Amino acid sequence: MRPSGTATWRQSLGEWVEGRRVTRFIIVLIVVNAIILGLETSPAVMEVAGTLLILANQTILGVFVVEIALKLVAFGPRFFRSGWNVFDFFIVGIALVPAAGPFEILRALRILRVLRLLSQVPKLRAIIESLLRALPGMGWTALLLVLVFYIFAVMGTMLFAEDFPEYWGNLGLSLFSLFQIMTLESWSSGVARPMMEAYPLIWVYFVPFILISSFMVLNLFIAIIVTATQSIHHDEEAEQHQALLDELRRISERLDRLEKSRP
Repeated sequence: MRPSGTATWRQSLGEWVEGRRVTRFIIVLIVVNAIILGLETSPAVMEVAGTLLILANQTILGVFVVEIALKLVAFGPRFFRSGWNVFDFFIVGIALVPAAGPFEILRALRILRVLRLLSQVPKLRAIIESLLRALPGMGWTALLLVLVFYIFAVMGTMLFAEDFPEYWGNLGLSLFSLFQIMTLESWSSGVARPMMEAYPLIWVYFVPFILISSFMVLNLFIAIIVTATQSIHHDEEAEQHQALLDELRRISERLDRLEKSRP
C-alpha cells in the first residue's frame, strides 16, 4: 500500500529537519546562544551592545521554536516517544515562560539551552546513554558506599566525639568529615594529623576508609560506566551488522527473482 501524499510530505519534512545540514545549523546556533548568554552577564558589554544581544537571543530562540514545531508537524504524537525530543521540548519551553515575578529564576535557566548539544551531537548523546544504562549498577555501588559511610561515621562518633566534637560531635558532622576525607581534601593536615596527637593509631581507622571509599568503590563506578559504554558500542555494531545482513538478503532476493525471470 502506497503512503498518502500527506504521509509522504510529513516523512520528507522529518527527514529534512533531522538531516545533517539542519542539525549542524542548530548546533552552531546553540554555541552562539551560549556565548551570547555569557556576554549578557557583563554590564560593560550590555551597555555597549545590549540591544543587539537581546535581539540575537530572541531570534535564536525563535529558530529553536520553529524547529520544535516542524518536528511536531512531521512526527505528530511520535515526537514524544523519544526522550531526546522531550528533553529539547522542555528546554525550549522553559525559555518561553515569561521571566517576571515569581518566574524570575527562569532567566538564569536560559543557559540550560546549551544542554541541547547533548541531543544534537551523537558522541555526547552516546555518553549520556552510557550513564543512563549504568544507573542500575551505579545505584547498588552507591548503596555500598552509603553503608561504608554509615559504619565508619557511627564508629567515628563513638570513638572521637568527646575529644574532637568539631569533626565527630554527631552523626552528621562525622559524615561530613568522612566526605572530606574521601575527597582527600586536606584530610591529613586538617583532620588526621591533629588527631594523631591524641590517638597515635588513628591511621588504622583512616587508611581502610580511604582505600575502600576513594579507590575501590569509586573505581567500581568507573568500571560500571566503561562497561555500559562498551555495551552501547556493541549494540551499535550489532545493529550495523544486522542492517548489512538485511541489505544483502534483499540483494539476494532480487538476484533470485532476476534468475527466475530469465527465459
